[in-house]
Amino acid sequence: MGDLVTEAVSGTLYFAGKAEFERVAASNAEPAARAALYADMARLNTLYMIANAGSGHIGSSFSSMDVVAWLYLEGMTGEDVYFSSKGHDAPGLYAILTAQGKLPFDKIHRLRKLDGLPGHPDVHVPGMVANTGSLGMGISKAKGMAFANRRKGIQSRIHVMTGDGELQEGQIWESLISAANHGYGEITVIVDHNKIQSDYSVERTSSLGDLDAKFAAFGWHVQSIDGHDIPALAKALKSAEADKRPSVIIANTVKGKGVSFMQGVAIDSDVERFQFHSGAPKAEDYTRAAQELISHINTGADAIKVARVTFETVERPTAPAAGETVRLFPAYTAALLDQAGHNDRIIALDADLVLDMGLEPFRDAHPDRFIECGIAEMDMVSQAGGMALNGLLPVVHSFSCFLSTRPNEQIYNNATEDTRIVYVGGLSGVLPAGPGHSHQSVREISALGSIPNFVMVEPSHPDEVAPLFDWCLNTHRGASYLRLVSIPFAARHTPPAGWSPKVGQGYVAKVGGDIALVSAGLLGMSLAMQAADVLAQRGVSASVINLPFLNTVDGKWLGEAVGSAKLVAVIDNHYRVLGQGDRVCTALAEAGALKQRGFLGIGIEGVPPSGANDEVLARVGLDAVSIAGKVTAALRR
Repeated sequence: MGDLVTEAVSGTLYFAGKAEFERVAASNAEPAARAALYADMARLNTLYMIANAGSGHIGSSFSSMDVVAWLYLEGMTGEDVYFSSKGHDAPGLYAILTAQGKLPFDKIHRLRKLDGLPGHPDVHVPGMVANTGSLGMGISKAKGMAFANRRKGIQSRIHVMTGDGELQEGQIWESLISAANHGYGEITVIVDHNKIQSDYSVERTSSLGDLDAKFAAFGWHVQSIDGHDIPALAKALKSAEADKRPSVIIANTVKGKGVSFMQGVAIDSDVERFQFHSGAPKAEDYTRAAQELISHINTGADAIKVARVTFETVERPTAPAAGETVRLFPAYTAALLDQAGHNDRIIALDADLVLDMGLEPFRDAHPDRFIECGIAEMDMVSQAGGMALNGLLPVVHSFSCFLSTRPNEQIYNNATEDTRIVYVGGLSGVLPAGPGHSHQSVREISALGSIPNFVMVEPSHPDEVAPLFDWCLNTHRGASYLRLVSIPFAARHTPPAGWSPKVGQGYVAKVGGDIALVSAGLLGMSLAMQAADVLAQRGVSASVINLPFLNTVDGKWLGEAVGSAKLVAVIDNHYRVLGQGDRVCTALAEAGALKQRGFLGIGIEGVPPSGANDEVLARVGLDAVSIAGKVTAALRR
């Protein structure tokens, strides 16, 4: 779940070349010991990729590595396939696929870079069998593959990796019933049971209870093993193949396995937050981890009597300074604490993102008013619905890519009850682009914006967060959605002193004459201001209007705000179709404010790629130069 970019690593980075993997794989060593060495080499390359990219998931890549290495070296033949449902382990899978020659080896230098390897699995990458999205989809996809294979007469075993936190998703348990009913014995699910999810232990977040008994109750063949005991894994896979029932192997693993100070083994409810779930390690942590892995690799090579591995190095320059930026979440945390201080009906609900959503201070200040729901968004939203029906004021938190879509029906159901609930979505928009399309939330307005009396707002500056949150909590009589950009970005304007929200309205952030640029949010408004500067250099005077209301637009007010502009252009950090631009166009037309003036919607047209933020903005046409080019082309028309 959590997926924010952390400090980039500088200095010397180490990796094992493809020839070294081939040499180890071709050795006559005992297969399990050979696979263990191969897995450690892949751990080093995974660490390299994440450090070089500046983000990624170390913990779950390392915990599942022994399983993946064995499957690709010895455990699969013919048409057999493997894919990950949890998705966070993509860097580890890339390390194996590049070592196996199923991916060009030089791709290890392109994790989370444009035209490289996306942050989460994507079928457009060779060797990737299925995409991930919201968690819980993998077993259902495996059933579909099994059905198709049977239709085609293809003999294939299908191996699916799930996380243990992922088992909190309802779709997992839905998928088990018919798999047993249809006798899908060709499916083997492997649970990476490392007992720690995004922030804290599974036990503390939402205990899974007796997993063996639960899977068995659905009619599955169940085995529990040490997930780092490769002979035990090999035996379990053979047992699964011999059974006619679908199989689950609960692989008890260690998150961060292979690096002593990254390993998380705590299973009790008091465990501190795990530090290596996502993000690149700091420079000193990278060096310590790489040295420890290199030592393991040398020891492993000695044990199986093969020549020690030769490592290659890359010098990574220090990342350039980001410049002056602001963040929205500190302002949100302060606003939530302030509101909760004088309204004890406020309850905060979270979906395993307490750190990323800025909720730790609230949880610590009001533990009796904080509900950790785990990775179960539908359940969380319906809990909030019940609270609201009984007079509480729930504030519901998750990443927008999950909150606006996975519990969409539950949000609609709550809205039909005319209760007041505030949904707060983080990681909104196309940035950060490194995680890839499963985490780039660019369809919230289209997914939720048509719900009656459901108002969506997005602050463009820290000073707008508290007023908009207050409006959602205390003024709007219904459900609302606060859309927040998570990453730091430059704020190139300041709200007027004393500004307060009025439904469907905003304010003029920059005065101009020829055209009007309309946008919302920290990223959208920053791009609009930058584009106005580029246009000024081309002799075009642009006003910039901040419109924090995404799906409710006061056309009369906006018509007056755009003045004599010959063109109104809306910049959407969202898909263009059914985004804010469509709402603006309709509102202006209904107010008669589009007579003798043009309209231009600018937004994302296709599935956005993974990569560096600046590169991706340019690729999707949302950088300042591209925006200015579209505007000048529209003016010529």
